[in-house]
Amino acid sequence: AMACDIIIASDNASFGQPEVNVGVIPGAGGTQILPRLVGEKKAKELISPCDRISAKEAYECGLVNKVVPPDKLRETVLEVIAKIVSKSPVIMKLAKLAINRSLEVPLSMGMQNEGEFFGFCFSTQDQKEGAKAFLEKRAPKYTGK
Repeated sequence: AMACDIIIASDNASFGQPEVNVGVIPGAGGTQILPRLVGEKKAKELISPCDRISAKEAYECGLVNKVVPPDKLRETVLEVIAKIVSKSPVIMKLAKLAINRSLEVPLSMGMQNEGEFFGFCFSTQDQKEGAKAFLEKRAPKYTGK
């Protein structure tokens, strides 16, 4: 789940890092991504004693974005997907890249990257369509260009 950009959990879900129970450390980013999401202390708490946490606690520590009743999970996920796919794919890709890079570089470099990406947006057809649609008070029709 940690590799996901947005995590929506049902309120009966639980989360944990059980790998140490079978003689390995958490892989797939468990020791790298988890501390960035929840902080060093919480990551160690989840990994060392291998305790599972509730969806509510996962939300409170920043591991999940939203918690909903099980019967609302599919509907909520589809609503979020609809919002995402209504945006420009090229602009969404740039925003995600800027966020991901921000975790790897000093703030000054991240701000520089953001400025370059921001400027690049104005060379895209999608930015022009987005601005035009806004002024015309209509939904944009993005092409990913």
